[in-house]
Amino acid sequence: MFRKPRDSEIDVFGITHVGLKRPTNQDHFLIGSLRQRFNVRQSSLPDYSELPLVEDRLASLMMVADGVGGGRKGEEASQLAVAALTNYITESVRCYYSAARGDADFTAALEQAALRCHHTVVEEASKHPEYEGMATTLTLYIGVWPWCYLLQVGDSRYYQYRQGHLIQVSRDQTMAQELIDSGMFAAAVNKTGLTNILSSSIGGPETAPVVKRLPNSWGTTHLLCTDGLTKHVPDARIAERLGEMKTAQQACEALLQDALDAGGTDNVTIVVGRAVPAASIDVMDTGEAEAVSAGAESSES
Repeated sequence: MFRKPRDSEIDVFGITHVGLKRPTNQDHFLIGSLRQRFNVRQSSLPDYSELPLVEDRLASLMMVADGVGGGRKGEEASQLAVAALTNYITESVRCYYSAARGDADFTAALEQAALRCHHTVVEEASKHPEYEGMATTLTLYIGVWPWCYLLQVGDSRYYQYRQGHLIQVSRDQTMAQELIDSGMFAAAVNKTGLTNILSSSIGGPETAPVVKRLPNSWGTTHLLCTDGLTKHVPDARIAERLGEMKTAQQACEALLQDALDAGGTDNVTIVVGRAVPAASIDVMDTGEAEAVSAGAESSES
């Protein structure tokens, strides 16, 4: 199946939770779609004013951000980054036409979007002494059929699940990962305490956005998450949950419970999205179908 999924065939859901140990939730997420609207301004047709307005979905977006700095610092940083990136994308509608063809200028535009978010956070921190040192991760999935793009800064992850296999597409931008990439054994690096120190972040000393362009397909499930999930739930369990999922909402809630059952020492944010053919949606029961067509939920309990 090669056609673009209809809106009713997009099953996507996000959830965020403060966890069991932290006093505040410094994570944020966003799910949305960018549209091109067709308006009839003038026509010789007698009833043109009653013609339906056509809104074509240009892109589907999912993003997560995990604030750094503690308390209000981290929360403010992640909120600023998500809002700034959303505004930038909204202002740059024309880029999405080139994205569908895979033009290099869209990759450059996403890199600039990350740098713009970075400057926004740095500027805000300079205005308010209580925000000094705040930073955040930022991971964005944007689907422009039949492609998808990943923008990543930090260690919030993006996975693809297809044909029974879970693939971590993103690379953790941490000091530990830098050492592993240079040739050190992972077991030795993990004892250094560097796994939680970012080598790149929005608002931090170093910002190195990475953009990847990947083919998309009906059989691919997309997962974005903060490290509150991955520090407690192994990839094998994530793959099991995505393999047995009935809806995106059900998968998010099951993975969240896994993280909480394993200790829940950090904020947890999970976003799952996929395309589901209409015939599959038709056989869902009423409860399961509630998650179809872009759901989002936030929980602080």
